[in-house]
Amino acid sequence: MKYDDTSLPAGYDKARERSPEVLAGWAASVAAHVPDARAIRTILDLGCGTGRFSGVLRSEFDATVVGVDPSSRMLRRARAKSNASRVHLLRATGEAMPLTDDAVDLVFAPMVLHHFGDVSAALAESRRVLRDGGRFYLRAATKERIPSYPTSVHFPASVPIMERTLWTVDQIRSAFESVGFRHLHTGLVDQVISSNHAAYAEQLAAGGDSILARLDKADFDAGVASVRALAATVDPKPILESIDFLVFE
Repeated sequence: MKYDDTSLPAGYDKARERSPEVLAGWAASVAAHVPDARAIRTILDLGCGTGRFSGVLRSEFDATVVGVDPSSRMLRRARAKSNASRVHLLRATGEAMPLTDDAVDLVFAPMVLHHFGDVSAALAESRRVLRDGGRFYLRAATKERIPSYPTSVHFPASVPIMERTLWTVDQIRSAFESVGFRHLHTGLVDQVISSNHAAYAEQLAAGGDSILARLDKADFDAGVASVRALAATVDPKPILESIDFLVFE
């Protein structure tokens, strides 16, 4: 999906809003899976979008972060809200990055695998720019996790789209290993995606989810209405989502 041809950039930050604690938790998870965090000097934030993770990665590792994304509109938003030094944003695809060989110590890729036009080419390109012994940390929606995603309950028409779009964990491992990566770890993070159902409905209504963006308007509106109806009947409680991550060398 070409984000610049959609309305997704306008609503992305609202739809994908996460607390500082959640973002810091992901950065800490990345740090826990590198041999020596002090040795990380340059990080590639691959598919950085609006830069949600770029600043927190810079702070966690005290490193320079290079954010790469093909969407000029997403990068415009990242630049508008970023005043962090040592965060550099580049417009490029994952399949052709303007970086030299062995340029980075760590690749962080949040929910990007299903957006690549050529997954093998993108992973080979990441292998090229990542130094030997460096780590690739993939944050990924997976086919196995579809039944647990909150959107599956409220937007049933999204389920077959996810089944066609998302990869299994084994497929992800095979894709990485086919271009020379070695699998080190697979794990799961339970993250709070909204403080309650009422807030969650407003996030969804902002229209920043690339899967939900493929729904007919009637199905999308019905899903938002379903969340709002639930908000009126249940005690306020955080909305949780389980997200897979895989680490490669």
